[in-house]
Amino acid sequence: MSLRQWGEKPYYSLDYYLKQTYGKKLYKLSLNAGLTCPNRDGTLGTRGCIFCSEGGSGDFSSSSALSITEQIEEAKKKVDPKLKPSKDITGFIPSTSNYIAYFQAFTNTYGDLTYLNKIYTEAINHPDIAILSIATRPDCLNEDILNLLAALNERKPVWIELGLQSCHEKTAKFIRRGYSLPVFEEAVYNLRKRHLTTIIHLILGLPGENASDIIESVSYVASLPIQGVKLQLLHILKNTDLAKYNPSVFTMEKYADLIIRCIENLPKDIVIHRITGDGPKNLLVAPLWSSNKKAVLNLIHKEFKNRKTWQGKKLETTNKSNL
Repeated sequence: MSLRQWGEKPYYSLDYYLKQTYGKKLYKLSLNAGLTCPNRDGTLGTRGCIFCSEGGSGDFSSSSALSITEQIEEAKKKVDPKLKPSKDITGFIPSTSNYIAYFQAFTNTYGDLTYLNKIYTEAINHPDIAILSIATRPDCLNEDILNLLAALNERKPVWIELGLQSCHEKTAKFIRRGYSLPVFEEAVYNLRKRHLTTIIHLILGLPGENASDIIESVSYVASLPIQGVKLQLLHILKNTDLAKYNPSVFTMEKYADLIIRCIENLPKDIVIHRITGDGPKNLLVAPLWSSNKKAVLNLIHKEFKNRKTWQGKKLETTNKSNL
């Protein structure tokens, strides 16, 4: 196995996966379907998870008053300056499908089937969309919705992002997650049975959890038939119940140490979609250092090199030029 198996990063990054699969980087367009969540509409509760902002984790999304097509076009304007013409490995210019339609805000399978079919189809039919990505909860994936997602997956790739956050039931109760681990596992296996790409969200730094607890969550999801993970630094945001607890947060150096330990516990075939995160600056209470995403990533990558570590193993070589 070449040390450059994943390009310049010592782990299987989303960027590398996309470039290998599509010949280029794809950009996520955050969309708002105007849905809610069982943790907010009174089904399970009204306050949401303790860390969740008023935007339901969709603070970067467009207005739900716009149609899906209008949201896509508006979001494209924000990222289009980043696009550069590129050739794939065959020398041909890749297609113009440069984007991932990301239904991010709240629970995006928590709605009427007819409406869900309408918005998903509108997104997937857009010629500039290469992938449909849907953030949701495992307790909001009934048979009809699973079958709809499977049918859409025959047309373009469909990714399902599940917010587990932690495998520990004590933590789940504290953060008001609202479902048990067996519900999560059933959803994962139902998605795999339909060949849907499954990406799991974990939050690092939840109150009451130490590094061993976090590594245990990472190892747990690594044992399941999933294809990707998002390792999200805990953000404390204004107007959330978490902010009232005023929990301690990682220093940037301790977070870099932890994220490397997490990645060492992931198999080499799991795509790592995120290793940090940058909350909205107008809402972020702590940790403030996380707003400088470039500095965080630079420190993490520097530590990878110093430790001669690679996803899933330690390196035996001392040849730093290979890193």
